[in-house]
Amino acid sequence: MNSIRLAPIDWIVTISYLVGIAVIGWLAGRRVKGTESYFLGDRRFSKWLMISQSFGVGTHAEMPVSLAGAVYSIGLSGIWYQWKNLFATPFYWIFAPLFRRFRRTTTGEVMEDRYGQGLGVIYAVYALGFFIINMASMLKGAAKVISQASGGGVPVNGLVIGMTTVFLLYSVVGGLIAAAWTDLVQGLLILVLSFMLIPLGWNGIGGIAGMRAVLEPYRFSLATPHGIGLFFIAVLTLNGLVGILAQPHMIASVGTGRDENACRAGFFYGNFIKRFCTIGWVLIGMMVTVMTARALYGKHVLADPEDAFGYACRHLLFPGGVGLLIASVLAANMAACSSFMINGGALFTRNVYRKYIVQSADDKHCLLVGRISGVAITLLSVLYSVFLVTRVLYSFLLTETLSTFVGVGLLGGIIWPRANRWGAIASLVTSLSVNFTGYFIRGQRLDQWEPTVFVAALIAGVVALVVVSLLTKPEPDTALRAFFSKLQTPSDGGVTEPLTETYLHVSSPRDTAESGKQLLVVNLLHLKRGAAGTGFFKAYRSDLSGLTGGFGLAAGMVLLLWFLFNG
Repeated sequence: MNSIRLAPIDWIVTISYLVGIAVIGWLAGRRVKGTESYFLGDRRFSKWLMISQSFGVGTHAEMPVSLAGAVYSIGLSGIWYQWKNLFATPFYWIFAPLFRRFRRTTTGEVMEDRYGQGLGVIYAVYALGFFIINMASMLKGAAKVISQASGGGVPVNGLVIGMTTVFLLYSVVGGLIAAAWTDLVQGLLILVLSFMLIPLGWNGIGGIAGMRAVLEPYRFSLATPHGIGLFFIAVLTLNGLVGILAQPHMIASVGTGRDENACRAGFFYGNFIKRFCTIGWVLIGMMVTVMTARALYGKHVLADPEDAFGYACRHLLFPGGVGLLIASVLAANMAACSSFMINGGALFTRNVYRKYIVQSADDKHCLLVGRISGVAITLLSVLYSVFLVTRVLYSFLLTETLSTFVGVGLLGGIIWPRANRWGAIASLVTSLSVNFTGYFIRGQRLDQWEPTVFVAALIAGVVALVVVSLLTKPEPDTALRAFFSKLQTPSDGGVTEPLTETYLHVSSPRDTAESGKQLLVVNLLHLKRGAAGTGFFKAYRSDLSGLTGGFGLAAGMVLLLWFLFNG
């Protein structure tokens, strides 16, 4: 069976999805009145909308492609390429309020608040690269699935261009409001994408017993020297924990809830749903390993491991199911690409255009620039996808690693008031130099990821931040007071609260502690002072309750996966 002809029902499902999502996006987009609506959705999103937004933005079509490929290559331990953030996810509960308390539109503005204008420019360069590379890998991954599902009859690069055209149609008009509402629908389709193939192939391979009869024992280990060991897992977790704060779409996808609890719930539960979907992608990768080992469809080995997901689609789907798969892949892709396009436009408009090109631009003018620049960034990502992306997994890990090296300066600046701009610059330059030099010496691709190289680069970056900051002048007291006052002040004053640079009210540490809303991250080096005499567990109870529950959920998922394959 080399290909699947799209039946009329497949066309009906696919076209219905495209028309429906465009209508939802257009209707939601009618609420856009200015840049606050377009870039941030007026910060009015409910808890459920925030969960769907975090899940949709954080779950891309290239993820099942890359993970199924990794599992096909090395077995169950490949899950840690996606579960690298599993034990970092509980911390999302305590990170989420930061994105609202920053009271900014982009993380580039946060870097300016903390370290000055120069760091805002450096961050903008990194962030634009992040959006371009990430969108490129998403487009390539989705195109691989659809191309494989149709037997390779549709060219991958042609699909990349077609998908881009589709999500641009509603994103340019509706901004983040349209993206958030379409994410609500698309999140359901992503769940379908993650699990629809499993029951179709389960009996054919004989379930877990069939896997054990065919596959080598090491493929069932969660941590194995043949693939990914405990050190590898720990380093991946560290990578995700440090880097998540610096990812440039975080303020829009996490900090736009109507209050801090909505932001916490969205970031926390949206990402735990994603971790659960990962189990489905693992099962698909293991199923394909058995299918090819038994030559059930006349093919023993896949030339490209990342064809595993598409291989399962091509051989297991039924008429109508192919259309549902295509709609699901498009959903996973458009949910994230739409958000990235909007965030990229916001970053260029706020951190480059309005500061260095037309400083007097009014809101209407900035809205137009945001739309145009978002489209331009998207077109650059198409070029990157067509000409430069070879392995989706490598591109994904490259952007995650770059985020970590930028995150050293941002997270260090939140935890340690003595950190300054020179330390942040030194940290970034040092970590990047050590990282890329390490791969160059090894004769490897620069977008490769090896834990030893990463750890060496991360340690060098942290040391550079501390040493250079201590040897140079601290940041001005006025700027530091303004920055940390906002982080110490809850932002739950209601949807009419002005979350901008003009925000003036600052609550006392005692009031914040009494309400249980002191943040562990901001007060990490002076927890007792942050508690303001109210007691540790009372002052930080919002953070502590979510953090405890998060580690319970993470441990439960690991036990579930282990029991599924080894119980």
